[in-house]
Amino acid sequence: MKTAIASTNDSTEGEIFEKGGRAPYYLVFNEENELIESIKNPFAVGGGGAGFGVTKMLADKGVGKVVMGKAGENMKGALEDANIELIEKEGEIKDTL
Repeated sequence: MKTAIASTNDSTEGEIFEKGGRAPYYLVFNEENELIESIKNPFAVGGGGAGFGVTKMLADKGVGKVVMGKAGENMKGALEDANIELIEKEGEIKDTL
């Protein structure tokens, strides 16, 4: 199962971003915790609905689990509907892997 982590930057040296829908980047890892893709989040700025957009983007990438600081209620519902497991956590990305 692929795992995505909301990140402050495009490398594993960053921190887990505090707000999932507005994270600057999402890092996607394979089952062996190897970084396979860094995605600049197109929903990081702009109007409402970021959580829905991010959820669809991650589901389209085949992500089954996502790690972020916090998710809003709408994003939590969208992740649940997409069968993506949510883990709310703070700290450095390299310590999460």
